[in-house]
Amino acid sequence: MLIPYDQLEPETLTRLIEDFVTRDGTDNGDDTPLQTRVLRVRQALTKGQAFIVFDLDSQQCQLMLKHDIPKELFD
Repeated sequence: MLIPYDQLEPETLTRLIEDFVTRDGTDNGDDTPLQTRVLRVRQALTKGQAFIVFDLDSQQCQLMLKHDIPKELFD
C-alpha cells in the first residue's frame, strides 16, 4: 500500500526518513550529514521519485524508489 507522504504529520515523516537513512547498510561509508540525507529523501518524495510503501504482512514502512515498486501498487 502506498502512503502519501503529505498525509503524514511533519514530525512523523521526518522520523520515518531519519530511520531510513540511518539504517545499517544505507550509508555505505557516506559521511554526508544527516540533515542533507533527510533533505534528499524528502525531495525525492516531493518529486515523485520515491514513495512510502506500507507492507500489510510485516506491518512496516519502507521508502522505495518509484522504479522498484510493483506497478500494481499504482493502480
